Amino acid sequence: MDKLIVTRLLELVEPLVALSISHLTATTRQKLANDDLSVNVYPNDYGGFVYVGDPPYTVPAESDMATIFEAARLAGIVWLKFDSDAAIVDGLPIFEETDPL
Repeated sequence: MDKLIVTRLLELVEPLVALSISHLTATTRQKLANDDLSVNVYPNDYGGFVYVGDPPYTVPAESDMATIFEAARLAGIVWLKFDSDAAIVDGLPIFEETDPL
C-alpha cells in the first residue's frame, strides 16, 4: 500500500464516539429510528450515527441530544454512534426505554 494513500486517509479522519442509546429519551430514540431528528442521522437496527460536525453546524432541538452535542463539541467529536451495546458515559443522563422527554 502506498504510504501517501495511508497518510491522506489519516488526514481525513473524523473522530467518532460510540455511546449507549440509553443516553437518549424514548422520544429521541424513536425519532432516531424514524430518521426524524432535528440533525443529520443515519439510523440502523441498533441505534444510529449522528453527525455533529466540526465545528457543530447546528444545535439539536431535542434537549437530550443537545447536551450530548455540547459534550461532543468540547471533546472534538464529529460523529456519534448510538448503540444498544455501547458504553454508558458517566455524567450523561440515562433514560429508560419508556421515559418521556
